[in-house]
Amino acid sequence: MTIKLLDFGDFDKNFSAYQKTRTDESDDGYGSFKQQKPKELSVIDGRRAQNCNILLSKMKVTNDEITKAVMTMDTAESIPKDMLEQILKYVPTPEEVSLLSEHAAEKDNMAAADRFMFDLSRIVHFKQRLNCLYFKKKFQERMSECKPKVEAVMKACREIQTSKKLKKLLEIILVLGNYMNRGARGNAAGLQISSLNKIVDTKSSLSRNVTMLHYLLEMTEKKFPDVFKLDEELATIPAAARVNLGELEKDMAVLRNGLTELENELTFQKNRPTQDRGDKFISVMGDFKTVSSISFNKLNDLLSDATERYQKVCKLYGEDPTKVTLEEFFQIFDQFMQSFGDAKVDNINFRKKKEEEEKRARLEAERLERDKLRKAARKAKSGKNGEGEFDDLVSALRNGEVFGEDMVKMKLKKGKKISLNSGSAAWKNGEDRERMGRTAVVTSQPGRTTVAM
Repeated sequence: MTIKLLDFGDFDKNFSAYQKTRTDESDDGYGSFKQQKPKELSVIDGRRAQNCNILLSKMKVTNDEITKAVMTMDTAESIPKDMLEQILKYVPTPEEVSLLSEHAAEKDNMAAADRFMFDLSRIVHFKQRLNCLYFKKKFQERMSECKPKVEAVMKACREIQTSKKLKKLLEIILVLGNYMNRGARGNAAGLQISSLNKIVDTKSSLSRNVTMLHYLLEMTEKKFPDVFKLDEELATIPAAARVNLGELEKDMAVLRNGLTELENELTFQKNRPTQDRGDKFISVMGDFKTVSSISFNKLNDLLSDATERYQKVCKLYGEDPTKVTLEEFFQIFDQFMQSFGDAKVDNINFRKKKEEEEKRARLEAERLERDKLRKAARKAKSGKNGEGEFDDLVSALRNGEVFGEDMVKMKLKKGKKISLNSGSAAWKNGEDRERMGRTAVVTSQPGRTTVAM
């Protein structure tokens, strides 16, 4: 009877060893409890995991799709190379792989970043495979960057080595230099390429705007027209001047090391006792290795030839290839050819300016000569008996010269009287001598000029 009287529900509520809380369970009203979803498991560093999650949200591909791309070497081209480059930053380290392996049974509870790294770590040689895949995607781009540089160096060396126009120009410069320095330093057998650009700083004693290069081009245009077109023969110099041989060799080393790593991974994969299902590494990367090695070896041989030719050209022009870098050597010629082109333009402008000045001087001389002849003609019209002044006035009125450039000399004030010489011989054929005392009055009105006697 005692047991029936006891309220075990109330007893449990007050003395139960497990208390219900809002955070971990809830009562459905029938005495049963419902637990909340377990917390996510994360063993990766918080900041690293956060950055990895940001990457995964941008990629918009599942872990299964990523692992499939790694196994098939992305034959479907589902992962762009820039995205693959970011994935490589979050490849799990050996320590992270060890931590994730300890919780392999809880992979369903792993946080997104941890699950991503865990899935990658299940692939044999996952890091090597990703590196090989990235190398494959970047190979053509890197080759396209290196090849034009190697070809530019090779072609520029050939141009400088075989250019007859350049040799003739240097010969002319040497002769002029010896003439300027005649005496103790006037018997030089050659010149250093590093001093080539000094002729731009050598000013003419007649005009500070004219340099020795201006004079040299003016002379070659007249006497050595082939040399004047030197810039057409050294067209590749600007491109070669932008090549840094050290950086180019580093880029080639990246390609070489990538092929070596690929060869090593192919050997490892071929020696595995079994191949994973869907693994296409050997077939895909084997074919790529064959084709890429041929392309790289051709370019590498061309670079060796270009380097060797550069050393020969350096010695040909009296420079030490161990002291002058390839970039410095070509920059000397590039700077000279830029000055060469600028001086050509300057000479054209100088010539145009001189022609304009000569034209103005010629026109002025012609004008002065016409004025001189006009004055002489007027003087010739005047007779020995003083008839010239009146005839000049009448002539000027008839042809309008009184209103022209000689108006200052011919101008008469309105109503001015011009006295006629009573003894003038201008009155001929027995004209009435009574008119000799009369005067001529010149009056001017708008649009009309009148002479009254």
